[in-house]
Amino acid sequence: MRPPPWLGSGTLGRDFALAGASLAGGLVLYALGWQPQVRPDADLPSALFLPPLLAACVAVGLRRVAPRASLTVGTGALVVDTVLGSSLGTVLVYTQVLYDACVYGPPRLWRWLLRVTVALSLLGVVVGVLGFGHWRGAAIGVLVVLAGVLPVLTGISVRQYRDQAATERARAEQTARLVELDRRQAVSAERARMARELHDVVANHLSAVAIHATAVLSVPGLDRGQVTSALRVIRESSVQGLAEMRQMIEVLREPGVGGAPADGGATAEVVSARLAEADGLVERIRAAGLAVRVRTDGTPGALPVGVDLAAYRIVQESLTNALKHGTGEAELTIAYRPAEVVLTVENPVRRGGAGVPGAGAGLIGMRERATLLAGRFTAGPHDGRWQVRAALPTGEAG
Repeated sequence: MRPPPWLGSGTLGRDFALAGASLAGGLVLYALGWQPQVRPDADLPSALFLPPLLAACVAVGLRRVAPRASLTVGTGALVVDTVLGSSLGTVLVYTQVLYDACVYGPPRLWRWLLRVTVALSLLGVVVGVLGFGHWRGAAIGVLVVLAGVLPVLTGISVRQYRDQAATERARAEQTARLVELDRRQAVSAERARMARELHDVVANHLSAVAIHATAVLSVPGLDRGQVTSALRVIRESSVQGLAEMRQMIEVLREPGVGGAPADGGATAEVVSARLAEADGLVERIRAAGLAVRVRTDGTPGALPVGVDLAAYRIVQESLTNALKHGTGEAELTIAYRPAEVVLTVENPVRRGGAGVPGAGAGLIGMRERATLLAGRFTAGPHDGRWQVRAALPTGEAG
């Protein structure tokens, strides 16, 4: 059966209940005639020992809300009780006061109590031996150890165990917060990667569709052949975009397609976005209306999957930007070097702004791809033209 809420752990009700139980125990000892134990004055009424007992029980009730006041009240009660002749009930209750002071009081309090009780134990041994003139007088010091040192040591042990448990809980909570933070960062990074991939897959094809649709709608007098050519480019771009979108969705649904890891490598394998496929990309861009000159330096070789994907996407985004913002021509240079592959796309910039507006996500995505591979990326005016240059390390130096 569960206790009522007001008697739960750490509540003031439990402290008062303990104080009441202590008082009841002391009264039982009094009723049995065990109170007091020592009476220097035989004519002293035994009822005088009840106020110190009550004060010691009040000190127990204050153990959590006011540890110092509890120790002060309890010590005062013990002193009065000792002057009267000392009673078993008050001494036993005072051991609880010492224990509570060590558990709930500040660290300085239990250190001070340990020193005082040890000193009183030694003093009791000396006084007992000198007072009784026999070594058996050391029993007084033993009584002080039982009633003073042992409760203090027990309280210190419980206090240290409690502090250690609190420290471990704090560490566990901190670890849980760090794990949650890592999880959120991983989710954010994955969302950014997905957004980057979706932008590269969809936005480039939609840009070609928008440009040709705008041309058909804005240029009067187009003949049937010109309209058919523009519609063919729109259809091819739409179909290619849908195909790549479908493949991207399959990657997201099944991260382990073909045993590949759930990362950019898997995307590259499924979508076939490799630098070796750049010729097909260039042909589609040319069909969309951009005259692209391609130059290759060095000997093409196998690239790491991540580099292959990033290189393809950078070329795709750069040529799309040239189509959207340029004057209709661009130059692509792919340089294969021993330790890196360098991509350069240059094009004249159209005056008066682009025909298709952009949000700048393309440049951000290209820069992120290069940065993730520890590569270099620059984009901006260069000799009167717009230049995009990316150097991606291949890890084959040496």
